[in-house]
Amino acid sequence: MDQADLPPAEPAVVPECPPPEVVEGLLRSATLAPSMHNTQPWQFRVLRDSQTIELSADPSRMLRHADPDGRAVHIACGAALLNLRLAIAVAGRQPVVRLLPDAGQPLLLAEVRLAGRYRPGEMESELQAAIAARHTNRQPFSNRRVPPGVLAELAEAAVLEGAVLHFPGHDETARLLHLASEAERDQFADPAYRAELSHWVGGSRDRDGVPDSALGPRDPMGETPTRDFTPAQHEALGYAWFEESPRGAGAAARPADCHRPGPGNHPAHPAAGNHRCLDGQRSGLRH
Repeated sequence: MDQADLPPAEPAVVPECPPPEVVEGLLRSATLAPSMHNTQPWQFRVLRDSQTIELSADPSRMLRHADPDGRAVHIACGAALLNLRLAIAVAGRQPVVRLLPDAGQPLLLAEVRLAGRYRPGEMESELQAAIAARHTNRQPFSNRRVPPGVLAELAEAAVLEGAVLHFPGHDETARLLHLASEAERDQFADPAYRAELSHWVGGSRDRDGVPDSALGPRDPMGETPTRDFTPAQHEALGYAWFEESPRGAGAAARPADCHRPGPGNHPAHPAAGNHRCLDGQRSGLRH
């Protein structure tokens, strides 16, 4: 049969917008993303007619003293966007992302459209399953070395998201730990910073902020600069021996990929979710 005799291809049928309870589940996954002091500095808007979810930064939840340039806000919203992409994909829809879609709305960071049907891969399903299990670890890690194969998988996962993951050596790690410790001392010298910190940290919390139950111990030798959320509670929080040679990692976006529309266009890598040896976020290196 000649190509001209073939019937015209029918356009792909886009499914209807999922019911509200399904959309609520997608947003719940997005809001399980990490954020500085668990401020959750994001807002979502659901446009059912266009099957689009808008992600914006929430100015009321920005840390004006700890994060004056909003860098941590963008990182947190990027993590929420990744969770949302995964949740949509595992729900059977193709997430199509536009970053910074409207120059006139600088707080509007991304919009995600639920496109046609999608069959998620095993890697996406594994990473989606890890969302609810992720948490910040403020306890010591073991002294067991991270296997080179695990580091390679994590580096590969970063590349798939348009980033580069750098693993500093022993001397550079020591230098970074020292800088983190000095930076924290400088921050604590600012009364406004201390007031902001006390607003988000301590006490019993079930929605946002960092509760007492999530705080960690201190290093009795003072050599490991764990973030000091509550300097007046050292006795209550206790002390613990931290790892002798901590393994740090730093992620950075490649200049050419700063605004790449990568989310949703390739399968996610499960390494960051499966290898929990690096799950704990640290301030500088420790958090």
